[in-house]
Amino acid sequence: MASKLADWFDEKPFDQQIIVLALVLDPLGFGAGWLLGPSLGVDPLVGAVFGVVAASVPTSLHVLREATS
Repeated sequence: MASKLADWFDEKPFDQQIIVLALVLDPLGFGAGWLLGPSLGVDPLVGAVFGVVAASVPTSLHVLREATS
């Protein structure tokens, strides 16, 4: 299944790939940050912001990979 998902993702144009990454990773980062923030000693909202920032790293790396190829 993972290879079908990777093939589906690679077939999409670059702009759609960025949108898919943002739609999938940003909510995951927000939720993980919201839930993990208090255990790290910060407010849940601050944890959510950190989570969204951390979730943007794979998207940025994808953009860099596309720019170098």
